[in-house]
Order: sequence, then structure tokens, then C-alpha cells
Amino acid sequence: MEVKIEIIEGCTLVKIAGRLDTATAGEFEKAIAPILEGTMQHVILDCADFTYISSSGLRLFLVLQKSALAKGGKLSIRDMSAEIKSIFDMTGFSSLFTFEQSNV
Repeated sequence: MEVKIEIIEGCTLVKIAGRLDTATAGEFEKAIAPILEGTMQHVILDCADFTYISSSGLRLFLVLQKSALAKGGKLSIRDMSAEIKSIFDMTGFSSLFTFEQSNV
């Protein structure tokens, strides 16, 4: 798994590539710690190169969502594949998040 974080126009853009599972959840949690501890309100998760998510990953997405909402912001998930989106649908997580597609 690879995580890149950028600040663009007042938003935190988190690009995730690869798998987010039990083996990589700790690495992802470490990478997003500054976001959770900081004041940034708006977070975009770029999932264009994201290939798999487990329950550990779903939990961390939820932690990011709660953090953004607690700061009066929002979290958006961008360019998620249909296969991974189906996991969100099956677990009922789809109703908790905002999904969007980029125009690129």
C-alpha cells in the first residue's frame, strides 16, 4: 500500500494505492494521524489506484469521516472502483460516505 497526502486549495487529498487490510492498516493509520490531529476540515480520499479494503480499512475510513465531521467538515471518496464500492454497499457503509468521480 502507498499513501500520498497533499494539501490542495484548502483540502487534504489522500491518494491511496494498493490494498488496505489488516497487514497495512497500521501503516495507513500512521499516515493519516496528522490529519486526525490537525485542523483540516475537508478530506478527499483518492481511490483511483485502490485495489482492496478489509474491515480494518473500513474502520479507518470511518475514523477519518468522524474526524472531518467533528471539525465541521466533510470527507469525500473519489474514483473508487465498482468492485470496492460493492463492499461498501454490502456492509451498509455507502450511506455514511459521499462518493464522487473526477472529471479527468
